[in-house]
Amino acid sequence: MKLKNFLLTGFLTAFTQQMTVAQKMFNEMQYAADKTVFSLISPTAPTLRIYKSASATDADRTITMERSGEDKWQATVDGDLSGMFYTFDTGNGECPGLFAKAVGVNGNRAAIINMGSTDPEGWDADKRPGMESPTDLVIYELHHRDFSIDPSSKLIHGGKFLALSEPRAIDYLRKLGVNAIHILPSFDFASIDETKLSVPQYNWGYDPKNYNVPEGSYSTDPYKPEVRIREFKTMVQALHKAGIRVIFDAVYNHTFDIEGSNFQRTYPDYYYRKTADGRYSDGSGCGNETASERPLMREFMIESVKYWINEFHIDGFRFDLMGVHDIETMNQIRAAVDAIDPSIYIYGEGWSAGTCAYPQEKLAMKASTYKLNGIGAFSDDMRDALRGPFSDDTKGAFLAGIKGEEESLKFGIVGGIAHNQVDMTRVNYDKKPWTNEPTQQISYVSCHDDMCLVDRLKASVPGLKDMTRSQAERQAELIRLDLLAQTAVFTSQGVPFMLAGEEMLRDKKGVHNSFSSPDSINEFNWDNLKQYPQVFEYYCGLIHLRNNHPAFRLGTAEAVREHLEFIATDDCLVAFRLKNLEGIDSWKDIIVVLNANKEAKTIAIPEGEYTVACCNGVINEQGIGLSFNATEATVNAQSALILYQK
Repeated sequence: MKLKNFLLTGFLTAFTQQMTVAQKMFNEMQYAADKTVFSLISPTAPTLRIYKSASATDADRTITMERSGEDKWQATVDGDLSGMFYTFDTGNGECPGLFAKAVGVNGNRAAIINMGSTDPEGWDADKRPGMESPTDLVIYELHHRDFSIDPSSKLIHGGKFLALSEPRAIDYLRKLGVNAIHILPSFDFASIDETKLSVPQYNWGYDPKNYNVPEGSYSTDPYKPEVRIREFKTMVQALHKAGIRVIFDAVYNHTFDIEGSNFQRTYPDYYYRKTADGRYSDGSGCGNETASERPLMREFMIESVKYWINEFHIDGFRFDLMGVHDIETMNQIRAAVDAIDPSIYIYGEGWSAGTCAYPQEKLAMKASTYKLNGIGAFSDDMRDALRGPFSDDTKGAFLAGIKGEEESLKFGIVGGIAHNQVDMTRVNYDKKPWTNEPTQQISYVSCHDDMCLVDRLKASVPGLKDMTRSQAERQAELIRLDLLAQTAVFTSQGVPFMLAGEEMLRDKKGVHNSFSSPDSINEFNWDNLKQYPQVFEYYCGLIHLRNNHPAFRLGTAEAVREHLEFIATDDCLVAFRLKNLEGIDSWKDIIVVLNANKEAKTIAIPEGEYTVACCNGVINEQGIGLSFNATEATVNAQSALILYQK
């Protein structure tokens, strides 16, 4: 086994020290009208093949690339190659390279195009919506196909990027109040055959093939390389005009496979971790894990993130299984992004799906979030305190009226920071704070890779499984608990996150992991908006309440500790006060009470004149009923109460 398969020598050291040089490392195709320059990093001399089309049987030209440095190869081809395709072959099978920016159908060959020709009209004037703090975000996690494929959506471009550029979609998102769309993997992934889109196919897309090209099945024509790029940009542009940021789901932790991956075909075994006995490590749970700590992989990730920002105007990144990546790489990515725009938010899953072949203490796990410079992580503490553990769909928690989860919920409410009223010995998973600031906590109760909230409640709350009760009774309880759960999320400090469709009481027919389930499981039924209008109105009211009141998004640990205090309560009851808000909020004091009990509860509150903003599944910032003087407040069963003083 040659050492060079694992280490790059002087050249590599030099470029990792010089950012200006490093940014050119993976610029594998540089097009000009008179010539195109091709480059590749590989331990062996690559053969470059030029094709007239993505499906041509024979190459138009075959060129042996020449050495231009240690493990670096280059070839210059004269003439205008626009519209043609190319592959590299290092003896391990043809591939489009590591950093193809345009590809043909199914992504097997890279395309030679002028990227400037893919810009929609007005792209140069496109601007990122402003944001003062990550806590100002309201993140809406969405799968392109789920959102728009059902005819009930009345969207023209069902299942496509362009659906999110249509006025009906934009108007809906604006009414809901979300200001950031986290789109599930939108890069070119392997599991969908783009030549057979008339055949039912479905996948979330966590099977990367070409990291820097939009997915062809979400375009109107996967055969034309420029179409998917232009339509992705059109989507981003439309969302930006509506004041909505676009967050990219980054899946650098693994590839679809090893043998057929672009990494393996260009530089065998370099980009993957192996165990001590020589087996490929599988911290991703997908058969392999990438080695982010190796200089080339690290630089690839940095360049890729920067490319999506610069070329596609992406506003944020969610890192899939961030716990597979090393802390140093994540911090370098954060630094590179800060140099472009510090408001671009980065967060990820602070865990892996298996044991990684790298020291645990060096990985970007949730427990190490405090070591990450301005990078957030999902709070499974809060999630599971509300609805029960990920490992058991049938087991409930706070929402099921099970006591003992109150402290974990309080820990989520403060944004994962240290707070003198949170007893960390009673928190479910973490025994010490893991965030430096509330901006590092993603507050949520459901996401794509789990049961949606409706299904989880039905599976874990005894009353919802009791068939001796009427359907109307069970449905009413389901709605009460659904609204209570999201009230906890959206009134908490940190960055709120919701799974798209929850606002219309979406279900996935009980499927926990629907990554390859058919549309009948995953699609939105937009008719639910007519069936459950009160649910949508509550979500709108809740989101707008947060947007309108900075007290729910204080942004710093110091401010949270100064202004948020908990009120003594009973089992399955959590209450807190946001106090002394002069100069911060139009409301000077706010009280939030979350009651998961099956009966009403009364708590003592500071004496004063209060207005009710939320009660019994209704939100009205102007007030529900008349203001009143009180020293105690009563919250109805399985509901939230929000009071304020001006």
